[in-house]
Amino acid sequence: MSKPTLSLPPHLPSSAAAETALPGPPRLDAIRAELTVLQATERYLRWLRLERNMAANTVTAYGRDLMRMVRWLDEQVGVTLPAELDHDTLYEYLMDLQQGGLQPRSIARHMSTIRSFCHYLVDRGLLSDSPAALLDAPKQGQDLPDVLSKDEVARLLAAPGSIGERPLRDTAMLETLYATGLRVTELVSLTLQDIDFDRGVVRCVGKGRKERQVPIGEVARAHLLAYLEHARPALARPAGRSKRGQPCQSLFLTSQCKPMTRQGFWKLVKRYALQAGIDKAISPHKLRHSFATHLLAGGADLRAVQALLGHADIGTTQIYTHVHRERLREIYDRYHPRA
Repeated sequence: MSKPTLSLPPHLPSSAAAETALPGPPRLDAIRAELTVLQATERYLRWLRLERNMAANTVTAYGRDLMRMVRWLDEQVGVTLPAELDHDTLYEYLMDLQQGGLQPRSIARHMSTIRSFCHYLVDRGLLSDSPAALLDAPKQGQDLPDVLSKDEVARLLAAPGSIGERPLRDTAMLETLYATGLRVTELVSLTLQDIDFDRGVVRCVGKGRKERQVPIGEVARAHLLAYLEHARPALARPAGRSKRGQPCQSLFLTSQCKPMTRQGFWKLVKRYALQAGIDKAISPHKLRHSFATHLLAGGADLRAVQALLGHADIGTTQIYTHVHRERLREIYDRYHPRA
């Protein structure tokens, strides 16, 4: 996947002053609704340069930090619009920086940049309030944001139902995600050839183009088979072909007969979480967190979970052990006579 680059889109004003000279309120609202996080970043950097008169090196540093965030939001959680930003997502991003070995001073700089950017989004009417207002840098060893409980996962997976093509597809996607712990990019990139029902494994290509095979349980396999038999053939007609006229090989298709996107699936997860009564900030990435946490809580080996998640460094996987420790404490407090 190509990485976003900072370039001025042709439909955006060419000067900072033009931000306040957009045509009438209806058009202004439409433009605001269409702006992506990447485009808002470009406007923000232009504003820093032209209205705040910041030095070129400073603007470049801000841009470098924000573009790292923009790529992470797009690739890891499918967030592309300012309205999709929330506190938990930004906190997860800072946690990812920490687990990647970034020093506290550098993380603090990133946090300051994010706060300033979010304040700009609020000031320009792209957000009603700042998701970074109460954002704190994660401390060493601090836990991830809450994962979903097993009950919440069950309610989420049951939310789409099983009647109709889209519910069958959505259930299959949710079940596959929770059964394998794939990244959302890996999930929507699956092809028909990536599912081996005989061996019960899913082949995916993760970060750094590294390929791995992940087991998939009987429940998820059953939902995948139901989707492939009863839903996908209808979704693939009549436009489910590539530009060269070949049948589309993407596993999960939209109702427009196109491959499902990260952003499209992100919206589905949000909708089903609301439908299931889950009162937590949620994203496809949170199901990946839940997958790892529930495995470890059930006694899975840390190295095995590392392999399933496709982590190059086991230190990244260790962030999930906090729930396992909490579960052990709960058991101790409940059953030990001297607890």
